[in-house]
Amino acid sequence: MSRKTKIVATLGPASTSKEVITQMIAAGVDVVRMNFSHGTREEHLQRAAVVREAAQSLERTIGVMCDLQGPKIRIGKFESGRIALKKGDTFILDAGCDLGNEERVGLDYRELTKDVRAGDVLLLDDGRLVLDVRKVAGLEIITTVRIGGELSNNKGINRLGGGLTAPALTAKDMEDIRTAVEMKADFLAVSFPKSGADMYMARELMRAAGGHALIIAKMERAEAVNAMDELLKASDGIMVARGDLAVEVGDAAVPGLQKKLIRTAREHNKLTITATQMMESMITSPVPTRAEVSDVANAVLDGTDAVMLSAETAAGKYPVETVEAMSRICLEAEKTDEVTLDTHFLDRVFTRVDQSIAMAALFTAYHLKVKAIAALTQSGSTALWISRHNSGVPIYALTPEITTRYRLSLYRDVFPLMIDYRGHELDLMLKEAEEKLVKAGVVAHGDLIVVTFGEPIGSSGGTNTMKIVKVGEDRRP
Repeated sequence: MSRKTKIVATLGPASTSKEVITQMIAAGVDVVRMNFSHGTREEHLQRAAVVREAAQSLERTIGVMCDLQGPKIRIGKFESGRIALKKGDTFILDAGCDLGNEERVGLDYRELTKDVRAGDVLLLDDGRLVLDVRKVAGLEIITTVRIGGELSNNKGINRLGGGLTAPALTAKDMEDIRTAVEMKADFLAVSFPKSGADMYMARELMRAAGGHALIIAKMERAEAVNAMDELLKASDGIMVARGDLAVEVGDAAVPGLQKKLIRTAREHNKLTITATQMMESMITSPVPTRAEVSDVANAVLDGTDAVMLSAETAAGKYPVETVEAMSRICLEAEKTDEVTLDTHFLDRVFTRVDQSIAMAALFTAYHLKVKAIAALTQSGSTALWISRHNSGVPIYALTPEITTRYRLSLYRDVFPLMIDYRGHELDLMLKEAEEKLVKAGVVAHGDLIVVTFGEPIGSSGGTNTMKIVKVGEDRRP
């Protein structure tokens, strides 16, 4: 429990067996991602069961994230499976075409003809091919190829600058939400949201199905960047999904946006995940490139809660080695992360009692240089608030709630531990908390720790007390 930054790893064909999943968890995975763009319902449920079995055998808390496919706007299929486009070619996107050829291809999203006009720029296959729209005629979008290349079946389409009207939640997504609830997912990631209303709908559908997952907004549309504050308010966190985002806003804009999104989310007390191509070369190589090392380290220094692996662990040749490399990079980057707590506190105003206690604990821990902060929490909110600032002191969230324990798996610098005590005796509760920390090897007798809790004991959202405790000290009168 030394690495602050959490690692999210996507499961897929390369990481389905219990052996590989167990090795990935041992290597440092904190949350597994089920990508609903691929695989069947049964495959995802089976993988989730294997994850929980492997986590239990290693005595680790591993969260489960379900990532909805969303309205991925795609071309149709070709007679030959693929074609080659050259610069200057005329190419037609035809909503009435069944099987494409060198001149035209169909559209899975027929409404695209209503969303574009002459002068627009369309990007296919994550921006690898670029088409300039000359005109729209009925069901046909007539384009000129600006950047050509090979184009195969079902590749995605984006419009430079965004503005496509496809809804964030499809019929498939609604069914997948029920699958996520069935597997008791801890996090639900919503693809291509444009507004807070998209996130509220996802949350209501999830709750109606009986789920309690935290809702993550994937920032991958130009509109999402413009609606950042609205999306943050409606969500529990965001994912900086740099692939589609780069296609819509331009790749050069993404590094600055990444920093802004992470900073703003932390200011709003929200979670952040940085994703896409972080260790891309390790799909086929056992070692990362120097650029990938810098990319992961930069995200850590930006303050992201988690860094995410996609194809690297889902389909790559070296899923375990990739997790090991990412963990090593995070640890090294964290050593250089400057602690400047006071500058963040000078102009902050806290109006809630529980949030004020969390900030007081953070300030006290930083200046007393205590060994740990122990947040006794029902909902996890206190641990979240403390983790939004870097005090240089690890945070151990002790909770009797299983749901809260797994949510905490994604919070930066927070390490969840279960406690059993549900009574009303403060001394008994503090004793169990101390014993848990000593058993975990994070404190020893005589160490100072800061403890936060609520009185009366056991009330959610009721943190109202901070106590400085010497571990092992007899507190009887």
